[in-house]
Amino acid sequence: MSANHIGETAGKIWEYLNSNGESTIAKLRKEVDADTFGVNAAIGWLAREEKVDLNKKGNSVQVFLRN
Repeated sequence: MSANHIGETAGKIWEYLNSNGESTIAKLRKEVDADTFGVNAAIGWLAREEKVDLNKKGNSVQVFLRN
């Protein structure tokens, strides 16, 4: 998987969260039509850029945009 593909997936995730608010990682996989590795890498990219935060709730992880 290339950095360009991860960046594109990160952009899709950011757009989804910006339009819809927080989401679980599982839902993001479906909404941006990407595999688990691609979504996790993209979330890591966004977290490193301080664009998103994560919160574990039970068995799932919520992802949301930072203010």
